[in-house]
Amino acid sequence: MPPPPAKWKGECELNGTLTCNNKLIGARNFASEFPGPAIDDFGHGTHTASTAAGNYVSEANVFGQANGTASGIAPLAHLAIYKIDSKTSVLESDILAGMDAAIEDGVDVLSLSLGGGSTPFYEDSISIGAFSAMQRGIFVSCSAGNGGPYNSSLSNEAPWILTVGASPIDRKIKATALLGNGEAYDGESLYQQKGNYPELRPLVYGGNETVLAWCGPGSLDDMDMKGKVVLCEIGGGIAPVGKGQTVKDADGAAMILMNEEARAYFTVPLPHVLPATLVSYYAGQNIKDYINSSTAPTASILLGGTVIGDKTAPLVASFSSRGPNLASPGILKPDIIGPGAAILAAWPVSIDNYTHEKATFDVISGTSMSCPHLSGVAALIKSAHPDWSPAMIKSAIMTSGTQINLGNNPILDERYLSADIFAVGAGHVSPSMALDPGLVYDITADNYVSYLCFLYTEQQVAAIVNRKINCSGSEYTRVPEAQLNYPSFSVVLGYTGYVYSRTVTNVGEAKSTYYAKIESVPGVNVTVEPTVLSFTEVKQKLTYKVYFNRQEFTTNGSYVQGSISWISTKHTVRIPVSVKLAL
Repeated sequence: MPPPPAKWKGECELNGTLTCNNKLIGARNFASEFPGPAIDDFGHGTHTASTAAGNYVSEANVFGQANGTASGIAPLAHLAIYKIDSKTSVLESDILAGMDAAIEDGVDVLSLSLGGGSTPFYEDSISIGAFSAMQRGIFVSCSAGNGGPYNSSLSNEAPWILTVGASPIDRKIKATALLGNGEAYDGESLYQQKGNYPELRPLVYGGNETVLAWCGPGSLDDMDMKGKVVLCEIGGGIAPVGKGQTVKDADGAAMILMNEEARAYFTVPLPHVLPATLVSYYAGQNIKDYINSSTAPTASILLGGTVIGDKTAPLVASFSSRGPNLASPGILKPDIIGPGAAILAAWPVSIDNYTHEKATFDVISGTSMSCPHLSGVAALIKSAHPDWSPAMIKSAIMTSGTQINLGNNPILDERYLSADIFAVGAGHVSPSMALDPGLVYDITADNYVSYLCFLYTEQQVAAIVNRKINCSGSEYTRVPEAQLNYPSFSVVLGYTGYVYSRTVTNVGEAKSTYYAKIESVPGVNVTVEPTVLSFTEVKQKLTYKVYFNRQEFTTNGSYVQGSISWISTKHTVRIPVSVKLAL
């Protein structure tokens, strides 16, 4: 048996898991192949834990970049940490053991930066464990997955889980590729040694053959790369930093790394081993054209350091998994997006091998990083509203999400096109707005069981809820997916129209009036009844109906989107709407 959780430790205790002034209660190990205390052997747990609840640390940076005071989203929260995986394996029994221990320890929020592909809920250990947590009032936040930008690439699709996609923040660690023809293309790099490299040097393409263009180990050894700037491409299963090592081993002076087409304009800073920059796919194509059109192409790398204020933020990170939801198509996923690209947070070792460092950090990307941001937001909401259910907290986060970036334009995806509903869900998290949402959509454990009875057999439902269920009895009725009181809609429409209801709970001003606003759904007539909701007391519940009807029948198989909002003088309570047009 693992040791019992440690008692409250103080602000600066190192207990084999965190290195960066994080408040810590317990570090329990459930990874079967590593009995004993929970020790972070590859950094992921340290990074995510400090993102959710790390304490304030001054002069946090990586290689001097992104320097400032770091903290988690909920820096005064207490952390309990459960190790359930290792570099080599993740066992479902370990996941469930860790989740069971967290439930037993009485946590308020469970943050799981892990997941697999789409799986029926009765076969998904995270879904099963999360249901048990939800029944006990524990909020569960999970990563959406890193399968983007491809559709239906989600993990953790159950409606009792907050499924979190990823976005970058407005910080860039700038490195510019300057070409001999005067053109310049901004990219990013963590390699920011003092001084610039303005001297134009010969520019060469890693090779016209795909294998050479990937700059794999040894691929450039027989080529004259001495003192040159080398253009390489992302791909081939070779780590981007490894490509730079190949260039360095071949005596190259610098590297321009071209994004793959699927990642388009989305870039992140990486800890390169030589002057380098990761530029967009389209910049890479222009650089290729320059190389092919010039008899003596040249380039240099200009290191620009940390730059704040990118007006395209937040946008959807290219790796962030997208819907539709395969496990339950009537539930819109992801639920929300949050910061998850180029996130600076605690790391168990110094990545530059400076052994004297007391507080170490790394900058990494993934929905693993966005998940703890939302876990921290949930902890703040739970602190402010301790009587709220997990569904109420989720609703507050979703209905207050923003659809606008810092440039006051719609949130974009990695192609710089308007991001669709399967990329952003309800939008980007707005923590301050989530603390005071006005209205919330609540869901009880029994409501979820009725929904599950619609999806699965009684035996399959029993596997999820861990008890025998009679879906034909008086206690539960089979509730269609779109009828679950979820703060979004995902509807399939053919010739027949549908009507669904939603119930909202007033958590704002006692006397308040809300007016319905419909963001039009192309080809679909969406109406709400009634169009005005008037409340006279806090916690009062009111129900409204939503009617969906097709306006045209020439389109088949496509998705259209819109929203339904309830607006008062102080609040806008918005839920997204997705409709699949199917004949």
